[in-house]
Amino acid sequence: MKYPISMFPTTSPKAKPQDESKLGFGRIFTDHMFLMDWTKAEGWKNARIVPFGPLPIHPASTVFHYGAEIFEGMKAYRLADGSVQLFRPMENIRRMNNSARRMCLPVLDEEGALEILKTIVKVDADWVPHQMGTSLYIRPFMFGNDPHLGVHSVSNATYAVIMSPVGAYYAEGINPVRIAIETEDVRAVRGGTGEAKCGGNYGASLRAGEKAEEKGFTQVLWLDGVERKYIEEVGSMNVMFKISGKIVTPKLTGSVLPGITRKSCCQLLRDWGYEVEERLISAEELFKAAESGALEEAWGTGTAAVVSPIGELNMDGRDFIVCGNRIGPVTQKLYDTLTGIQWGTVEDTYGWTVKL
Repeated sequence: MKYPISMFPTTSPKAKPQDESKLGFGRIFTDHMFLMDWTKAEGWKNARIVPFGPLPIHPASTVFHYGAEIFEGMKAYRLADGSVQLFRPMENIRRMNNSARRMCLPVLDEEGALEILKTIVKVDADWVPHQMGTSLYIRPFMFGNDPHLGVHSVSNATYAVIMSPVGAYYAEGINPVRIAIETEDVRAVRGGTGEAKCGGNYGASLRAGEKAEEKGFTQVLWLDGVERKYIEEVGSMNVMFKISGKIVTPKLTGSVLPGITRKSCCQLLRDWGYEVEERLISAEELFKAAESGALEEAWGTGTAAVVSPIGELNMDGRDFIVCGNRIGPVTQKLYDTLTGIQWGTVEDTYGWTVKL
């Protein structure tokens, strides 16, 4: 094993949730977590699985003062035969390494990082829920913890993995959401940290999200931060549109997170015969398509929801209903296929799943 792991099992295991219909998201945590330390002089060391609990951290740590942190989000799924599998974990590992390079944090050996994920999930495998639609959410994260102030690259870091059993995202069925185009705030800019999965990007999105919710919208549609006219993401998800039979999704320009669900959707859609255009698409082009009826479907993609249909778009007081405010056939097929692969009810012909 690239990173030999020491085991310190809990002596006080917690009671597992009895009602899997009330798991929610990110509120309940498993018995254990993974920790590993890094120094510039020694590299990665002291890999260990320990009881879940608070982290001792110096108040001057770089994560607090200079945002030196990154994270990932992925899931483990319980199959009908009781076994457990991951969905495209190597994609998460590679994206995390890309985020680490952007944020001047240390990278992980890919195969070693996969072994870490498999090991910690096996240790707490009993926490993977059984009810269809539920899963074990896995949150790997990394942060700088140099114990002194001053803007500088990181010399000390911690890599951690925590896990949480989560409920079905669509407990009451998939309902299309109302989206407002954000014209004031921006999430990220080209050359910034938009393609890295770091907390600053999400912190920058909160104000616009709150304003949208106050007006009755579910999320915001982000525009680029340079020309302020090209669509980038929807909320914290990638976004796709079906326009005149073609699938259009914003190009990965450096300010858009390269989503793993997005990548999977593009592969499926092309294999189904759709022309998929990864390009710049302006808000004005989108609304012209909506006005003419050429906009047939719209949806967000991400780990938590898989796909989230968009039923209404708003910009500058103009409202447009998409697909009759219903989930469209392409959106539904993507959801059924991806969740089927993840939960083992649809054959995985791509080799995307990793069984434990």
